[in-house]
Amino acid sequence: MSITNDVLTIAGNIGNDPISNETRSGKAVINFRVATSSGYFDQRTGAWVDGVTNWYAVSAFGRLAEHARASLHRGDPVIVVGRLRQKEWEANGKKGIDVELTADSIGHDLRRGTSAFARRPRPEQSGAAPAEDAAPVFDRPSAADQDAWSGAGLHLTGEAGGGDVSGEPRGDALTVV
Repeated sequence: MSITNDVLTIAGNIGNDPISNETRSGKAVINFRVATSSGYFDQRTGAWVDGVTNWYAVSAFGRLAEHARASLHRGDPVIVVGRLRQKEWEANGKKGIDVELTADSIGHDLRRGTSAFARRPRPEQSGAAPAEDAAPVFDRPSAADQDAWSGAGLHLTGEAGGGDVSGEPRGDALTVV
């Protein structure tokens, strides 16, 4: 007997600030919602026509959740590949169905802007598990990376004293100058 999962790829915008938590076993988890829209350009009127907007609840676990926490923010255009699950709910006399996606991969949609990649080292393969409270470490970008980013109008916010919307410094983020 084989087990199959519905694998889905969606492209849309993050609708809320991602929420980071941990599972009971201490594994990182992140949750956010993605809105996808089916708008189109009507050549007769010369205007964009809004289509139906679908909302997906997205969850990611482990290292993907850690990387997503450092990379994703409300409004970011993303592409998510994951396993689909529908869940019926009932609250306050209302019923509905949530469409959930457990992410296997997440990335910025580069049709809509630029992004930069910073590789994180893998935990040591010594057999010992990494400390659960150890913060992830970024490789420092090379001079060539920084030159390329500068040529594209980007700079590291951590080096420029910037921060994210919460005011915390983000040495892993790039911004347009």
